[in-house]
Amino acid sequence: MQASPSFPDRDTVAAKLTSLSGEDQAWLKLLMENAQQDESLLGGLQLYLEQQSAARFLNSLKLETGGEWLGTNAPARLQIRLNEVSRSSQHPAFAAFKKGLGKSGGLEKAYPKSAL
Repeated sequence: MQASPSFPDRDTVAAKLTSLSGEDQAWLKLLMENAQQDESLLGGLQLYLEQQSAARFLNSLKLETGGEWLGTNAPARLQIRLNEVSRSSQHPAFAAFKKGLGKSGGLEKAYPKSAL
């Protein structure tokens, strides 16, 4: 029996993250609702950040905005993994994305600080 290719593939996710239009945002929100698609989402995010780090022009504002949007809209189960992806390289593209994630406060909402 042949394994079927994962849907959506990481190239599709990376393309949606690149444009991040209203339609793409709705598609990504739908993708984040299904825990079985987490690996595809994170693989696409990794590819997107790698493509941005290899680009001739680094659009750090767009990367920061994308990180903030993902951090705001991602469910709690993805917050730590998003932060892991943002810390996987020291390239400025990853740093800009990480800055946006920090601005969103998603990790703090998902895992509030202890009162102790």
